Amino acid sequence: MSTVNGGISFWYAQEGTPPPREPLPGDTTADVCVVGGGYTGLWTAYYLKKAVPFLNIVVLEGKFCGYGASGRNGGWLYNGIAGRDRYARAHGHEAAVRLQQAMNDTVTEVVRTAADENIDADIHQGGVLEVAYTPAQLARLKAFHSVEVAFGERDRELYGARETADRVRVTGAVGSSWTPHGARIHPVKLVTGLAAAVEALGVTIHEATPVTEIKPKHAITPYGTVRAPYVLRCTEGFTPTIKGHKRTWLPMNSSMIATEPLPPEIWDEIGWAGRETLGDMAHAYMYAQRTADDRIALGGRGIPYRYGSRTDNDGRTQAATIDALREILVRFFPRLAGVPIAHAWSGVLGVPRDWCATVTLDRSTGLGWAGGYVGSGVATANLAARTLRDLIQQDSGQSGPTDLTTLPWVGHKVRRWEPEPLRWLGVHTLYAAYRTADHREASTHTPTTDPIATLADRISGRH
Repeated sequence: MSTVNGGISFWYAQEGTPPPREPLPGDTTADVCVVGGGYTGLWTAYYLKKAVPFLNIVVLEGKFCGYGASGRNGGWLYNGIAGRDRYARAHGHEAAVRLQQAMNDTVTEVVRTAADENIDADIHQGGVLEVAYTPAQLARLKAFHSVEVAFGERDRELYGARETADRVRVTGAVGSSWTPHGARIHPVKLVTGLAAAVEALGVTIHEATPVTEIKPKHAITPYGTVRAPYVLRCTEGFTPTIKGHKRTWLPMNSSMIATEPLPPEIWDEIGWAGRETLGDMAHAYMYAQRTADDRIALGGRGIPYRYGSRTDNDGRTQAATIDALREILVRFFPRLAGVPIAHAWSGVLGVPRDWCATVTLDRSTGLGWAGGYVGSGVATANLAARTLRDLIQQDSGQSGPTDLTTLPWVGHKVRRWEPEPLRWLGVHTLYAAYRTADHREASTHTPTTDPIATLADRISGRH
């Protein structure tokens, strides 16, 4: 059986692409214009319209809702947020603890809201299990676990080899850390259900309407201009396609594979009855889920970046990346060596230069933005959307500061990425370094993190 490659993603192969919505018919006005029809944009429109029903909200989407990362991701609804350690250093430990608590609560918020809106997104709240299978990974895992507890995750659990195997039998796993603040989802079912809920509230969504430039009170497209007091950029990895934003966020590629459905006898060997989302402590890390129809969907970085911040069209990925992801799959579960790969695909996520997720509203211009989630966007997008809602209500005098508007990621400023070819050379060199470090740690069984990875972290700005 041949592997389907691209076609947006496996999730769309299952569900089919939705019927197209009409593009913008010409110049128009709105109270709020949201640029981007992914999780961030749709959640923002949802919460704003729920809070202020009379608002005229227009969402502009370049392709169709969920075309980008929201329809291609690994289905990890979890409490990770990019930049927390940096925010702790800049704003104090307690401020970062509040941010982490908000993320913990966000997982519950998404699950609850999906139920309230009758969105069946195959949600299973089994938590997140992150495993270690080398001595260096185990040392990082224990340090990671301690840090998470210090940031308020009192319900996180640390497991040895036997307890890890009781959950998922990853070959060679010597330990793991589990948090209940995570759930498996079907990304496309969530984004299409959310888009339908937003429209039912009275929000107008225009698809096939790429925004080429954003200016104060203006979102400019080939079909006309939307004029609005608030224009919110919610474009994540596609931000470089907007005029003036080529170096704002870097579109990092991530790739995935999905197996054919696995029979019960294989699941008896693997375990994974709790359907936790599964990750590891490698530098070039992986992420996986057990799908509702009993496949394994597994992802990793592959070819991390295309020259000039280019983004792909249909999710097609390289044969070498498919082979590398299959190797990870078989490394974890050798029993799957002969199992066919049904689908492979890629997508982009947004990476700021300091690897910090942010949400901002510039009160002098009415321009707002949220993103830079660095792969943790399924839940973070919801928190960002509720924060944008509160910032707009605060700016318009409808409310004062809230718990969300005072979180340390609000208003964070970050410098732009380097020009080409430095950007391309830097990213590819860094990920080559991470892969080399993983190989050295696995072959030498050193109990400490390889110095190549430590240097790469410092250069990249990740820590």
